[in-house]
Amino acid sequence: MPEDNFDLIRPYTDEEMQQSIPRIVHDSAYKPMMNFLFTEEQKNTITTNVLKAKTIVDFQRDYTLPCVSAIVEKTADAATFSGIENIDKIKSHLFFGNHRDIALDSSILGMHMINSGLKPPMMNWGSNLEVSQFIVDLGKSNQMITVYRDGSPKEILRNSQRLSLYINNLISEKKRSVWIAQSKGRTKDGRDHVEPSILKMLILSGDKDVKKALLDLNIIPVTISYELEPCGGMKVREVFLSQQEKYVKDPNEDLNSILGGFMMQKGNIHLDFGRPINHLLSEINGDLRNNQIVQEAAKIIDKETHNNYKLWPTNYLAYDLLENSSRFKQFYNKETEISLENRCQMVFEVIEDDKEKLRELFYTMYANPVYNKVKGGFL
Repeated sequence: MPEDNFDLIRPYTDEEMQQSIPRIVHDSAYKPMMNFLFTEEQKNTITTNVLKAKTIVDFQRDYTLPCVSAIVEKTADAATFSGIENIDKIKSHLFFGNHRDIALDSSILGMHMINSGLKPPMMNWGSNLEVSQFIVDLGKSNQMITVYRDGSPKEILRNSQRLSLYINNLISEKKRSVWIAQSKGRTKDGRDHVEPSILKMLILSGDKDVKKALLDLNIIPVTISYELEPCGGMKVREVFLSQQEKYVKDPNEDLNSILGGFMMQKGNIHLDFGRPINHLLSEINGDLRNNQIVQEAAKIIDKETHNNYKLWPTNYLAYDLLENSSRFKQFYNKETEISLENRCQMVFEVIEDDKEKLRELFYTMYANPVYNKVKGGFL
């Protein structure tokens, strides 16, 4: 596949980023966003700096980093991280992340890496999120790779081949790290499981030896956890409606999810950079069928994700409520109960239906990370 086909999915070049800055600054969405995040003096300083940006590095340092930091400061009690020492500064990696928020998961990862003196990875987002020129400019100026999932079977295969080739080329030839979500959409039920189809896509253009193709990606699982689930009410609504009938997104749902993820309170946030898993992938029996190798790789990533997930009082409480137990009562208090129940009440503002079922789905979303750890023998 000729490299110019990558134009459909690649991020902006430095020159294209420079051309996008006036569009970003003069877009009608720019001022309200900046008003929410910054003081007048801060807005003026950031706008002045970003108008001078010559490279993607400049843009991310002078605009993106202050914005993400401000979002975290305004909507989270704290944002911690661990495992940064697992990143080999010489090698390029595929950061395989669980997916809880449309835009913040990868943004927070990038923030921690920049603050730690590391180059942030290029990142993937679905074409469905490119809902306006403003969003496109922000994404592509932040090294976003566009993922196309719709179309005929032939188009889907072609898009998968293109994306696979591009990501593999970045990692092996360009020595650039890449972040990709482990599922095609956000985790709606808190279970955090790898979709094998994503691993299959990633190795489409790799070595014919499936095991070696997986090893060439230098995968590091990245696990993010929020004390208060971003857009929890919208997630519960989607799970509930999906159980009743085929779920169809509202026209502005993706945009509302992005904005909700930015603006809603999140409590504490923790991101863990896991250990590289090549030593675990190497233990997979190479005589297995290709699909079986992929399935085993998915299980390895799931296990690492569940082990590395930081549990919060809200998770422990939800588990005990569903199990009618007091197993983890030392990890939460009355304040946790009030906070989580208030969050649950917000679900009923998003969807009016069977409250008992909606409540169960809400608490299950918070409890599933605990079930994952219990099942995996980590608790």
